[in-house]
Amino acid sequence: MYRIDIRAENRRYSSRFFVFGQDILHDDTNRDGLLEELNILDIELDKMPPEENDKHETSGSAEKQQNDCSDVTASSVEAPYVSTENRDIAEGTNEVEHWNKPFANIGRLVFAFLSFIIAGMNDGAVGALIPYLEEYYNLSYTTVSLVFLTPFVGYSLAAFTNATIHMKWGQRGIAFIAPICHIITYAVLAIHPPWPVLIIINIFSGFGNGACDACFCAWVGVMSKANTIQGFMHACYSVGALLAPMIATSFVVSGKLPWYTFYYVMVGLSVIEWVGLLVTFWHRTGAVHRMNHQGEFEKGGVGLRDALKSKVTWLCAAFFFAYMGAEVGIGGWVVTFMLRIRNASRYASGVSGTAFWAGMTVGRAGLGFVTERFGERLCITVYLAFAITFQLLFWLVPDFIVSAVSVAFLGVFLGPLFPGAVMVTAKLLPQRIHVSAIGFAMAIGGTGGTIFPFIIGAIASHAGVGVLQPIILALIALVTIIWLNFPHVSEDERVLLKMRRLIKAVLTKLKKQEPV
Repeated sequence: MYRIDIRAENRRYSSRFFVFGQDILHDDTNRDGLLEELNILDIELDKMPPEENDKHETSGSAEKQQNDCSDVTASSVEAPYVSTENRDIAEGTNEVEHWNKPFANIGRLVFAFLSFIIAGMNDGAVGALIPYLEEYYNLSYTTVSLVFLTPFVGYSLAAFTNATIHMKWGQRGIAFIAPICHIITYAVLAIHPPWPVLIIINIFSGFGNGACDACFCAWVGVMSKANTIQGFMHACYSVGALLAPMIATSFVVSGKLPWYTFYYVMVGLSVIEWVGLLVTFWHRTGAVHRMNHQGEFEKGGVGLRDALKSKVTWLCAAFFFAYMGAEVGIGGWVVTFMLRIRNASRYASGVSGTAFWAGMTVGRAGLGFVTERFGERLCITVYLAFAITFQLLFWLVPDFIVSAVSVAFLGVFLGPLFPGAVMVTAKLLPQRIHVSAIGFAMAIGGTGGTIFPFIIGAIASHAGVGVLQPIILALIALVTIIWLNFPHVSEDERVLLKMRRLIKAVLTKLKKQEPV
């Protein structure tokens, strides 16, 4: 038996490789998964002392008899690696997962994607329904803007309880609680309650969205091809935000139905979400999560304290704060802006809002492959440059067609920023604090997504909805400044590639030796 010591920035990982049989170097991407998060500085190979070998001699012989082909099992202080005979049904391991490995991940991703569609429909419908809410409840810009504000409370609660829910009930707990919050919210909205009740009940939807965001982003963030999967998952949010205005507007304009009819649809989708998530994540219990995060559980913590000590967590939170302020600000007010500043018809204004979310969908689904190929550092910088360009066109050219095209392309280049930032954060932080760090950052982001649309509405009450433009430009500029202060991941990835080759060379050397 051999020990490979991997010295990374600020920490050392000790991995033990138990060698059985001859063929120990499998062509299996999971073998490299242990290294994907590490900024590796040095690797040392030492033969384990005889007493350490004796501890594992019996188990080694038993495993050799059970398996026709040999295996390498690695365990790490930071991320324990557990070998299983049937990887399709393995639960509670820290192997790098794939979208289809274990096989149950296919169903899990389907319903995680549905959760993001519902979250997108929740946010996208608000902007389209604002004119009808104003009329139905007889509200001013400032008062109707409160609908953007209260979900922040739910997001905040999700940030501070997410890790605890994971430790006690695992992903199964999120799968149960988050859809229930959606069902409660939309069932109450469907009965068109008094305005104060409508405002308060949105706290539940904020909690549900915050819980799903942190849970599924952290889970997908450590998968193989995570950039691509994150892109598709966040594209589902954009699909929801794209569909919601069309559905809600068609109910009101074409169907002559009241605005709250839309929420009957949301109740039905949330019930499907609840059943699907609960079935597919049923085996992802608290015990499974605790086994995957033994270090933090034994310390009695759940990761939030460690997450808040990291500069990366605060940079990610600031990034999401400004980004979601810009995204939800545009999505929530672009229809009103086109209607009252660009003098477009109700239909054309609605189409421009749809164009923005369509651009977000295309950007997240299509540019995820580009980001995977060229890296987050370069791609996000380029996307931000294009976003600023199209925002300036949207603001400075007083023509509806130019504005509509610009806002669509603005969506294309804003779209991949969020999943890209999640990926960078996942790479820079230890896996054990992913849920806490990303959950906290998203809660702060949710704050931006509620405060800035409210600010836009409050200022618009006195100065007109044209204030949308300078606020959005300032937010995108702030996102750019924050992004340029992120640690460079691309250089670490180049070192990682070299270290992977070195690990394979070490294992090849071991392959030629007799079992210990």
